[in-house]
Amino acid sequence: MTGTDFKDRIALITGASRGIGRATAHMLAAEGAHVILLARSRKALEAVNDEITAMGGVVTIIPLNLENGAAIDPLGPSLYERFGRLDIFVGNAGVLGGLRPLNHIPSKTWDKVLAVNLTANWRLIRTLDPLLHLSDAGRVVFVTSSRVAAQGRAYWAPYSVSKAGLETLAKTYANETSDSPIRVNLVDPRATATAMRAEAFPGEDPASIKAPEKVAETIVKLCLPSVTETGQTIEVG
Repeated sequence: MTGTDFKDRIALITGASRGIGRATAHMLAAEGAHVILLARSRKALEAVNDEITAMGGVVTIIPLNLENGAAIDPLGPSLYERFGRLDIFVGNAGVLGGLRPLNHIPSKTWDKVLAVNLTANWRLIRTLDPLLHLSDAGRVVFVTSSRVAAQGRAYWAPYSVSKAGLETLAKTYANETSDSPIRVNLVDPRATATAMRAEAFPGEDPASIKAPEKVAETIVKLCLPSVTETGQTIEVG
């Protein structure tokens, strides 16, 4: 990347207040993109906003709980009014929902994980698609966990089911947009030092696994206007 690859590109990142989302926002902003940060906590978003503006980046924050589907739907029209298009959408937000047997999963937990990890991304595609079509090179990247999704790993049911659904959703969108300038891909971070990883593996030393910035590098490369592949899943070793 040259430092100008993303100059004036408009990029929306969900789950942008920490971890992989935060690192991705920093990198895109450093490359010249106007980053739109979406997460639940206004306070956490303001902290990232301050970090990026301090380095000369341009930021807009959107405090929004992705469980609230009705709040997602007006997002596309609102962004159109302000920006006229969307060049990059990084669907990073996700929740684990704890680890327990299928028959011990509370309905509330199941509903929340599916709402945030899967249904919210469908709603985001639906509301953002017209804006991505207005870009000369719309780029969409979703964050997944391919091995968990494929294995049906014991005790991980809500998360596993949601990521399996997300992968199918992303590949469907990739196929539906294959004749357009939009490219849709998935990134599987594998073991990465995030809050979700710590929730799943509380005894693990975070220093023994890669930092979120390593994953962000792969995500940012997939957001380049020069990217030609679509419907692919990239693992970050």
